[in-house]
Amino acid sequence: MYAHVLVPVSFDAERDSAGALAVARLLAGESGHISLLHVVEQVPGYAISYLPAGYQAEARKAIEAELAKIAADLSDASAHVVEGHSGRTILDWAESHKPDCIVIASHRPGMQDLLLGSTAAKVVRHAQCAVHVIR
Repeated sequence: MYAHVLVPVSFDAERDSAGALAVARLLAGESGHISLLHVVEQVPGYAISYLPAGYQAEARKAIEAELAKIAADLSDASAHVVEGHSGRTILDWAESHKPDCIVIASHRPGMQDLLLGSTAAKVVRHAQCAVHVIR
């Protein structure tokens, strides 16, 4: 069992966040802590003028509420919303908070991933702790 499990949560339909949470519960056991982390990507400057006023603040508030709701259903969990680039920010958060394990959901890789890479692939390659990938 792990004492601290990090679960990066994406609200994309392609990723199995529920599966990642189920695995995290098993790996954390009765006494482990689960940290839920959502990374809000920054909107490019050229696109921000096309968004309604207050959109970013409202979106963040909705994400925080949904993540808190998920955390409330777990026995020992905390929810965190941070800004940045997904892969790098997850790794930075893990480096500073020292989880024993990261459980991350991934989509099925396609041709675009050969050129761009994915968040899960970056986390697997660079994390300093165990990583479980759920598809």
